Amino acid sequence: MSDSTQKAAAEEHYYAALDLFSNGNHDQAIREYKAALNIDPSFTDAMHGLCRAHQDLNQLDEAIAVANRIAALDANDILAHTSLSILYQKKGMVPEAEAEANKARVLGWKQQLQQQK
Repeated sequence: MSDSTQKAAAEEHYYAALDLFSNGNHDQAIREYKAALNIDPSFTDAMHGLCRAHQDLNQLDEAIAVANRIAALDANDILAHTSLSILYQKKGMVPEAEAEANKARVLGWKQQLQQQK
C-alpha cells in the first residue's frame, strides 16, 4: 500500500469515527480511531479524537495514556497538555493537572509570540 493510499485509509476511519462520535456512538468511534491509528500510528488528530472519546466514557486512564502519547510525539501540542490537565483534574491529581496547565499556557504564549513576529 502506498503512503497516499495508507493516509487515505487512515483518514477514512478517522472521518467515520468523527461521525460516530458526533452521534454519541463513542465505543464504535473508539474502534474507528484505533483502526486509523493502526494504519498511521502518528495520526495525532485521530489520537485527539480517541482521547476525547475515552474521556467522555470516563475511561480516564485510557485517555491519559493517549494524551501522553500525543505529547511524546509532539511536545508542543497545546491540546495534548490541556487534555492532560483536564484528565488529571478529573482524577483528583491536582499537582499534575497544574503542571500540564502551565505547560499548555507557556506553549500558548510562545505560539503568540511567534505569530507577532
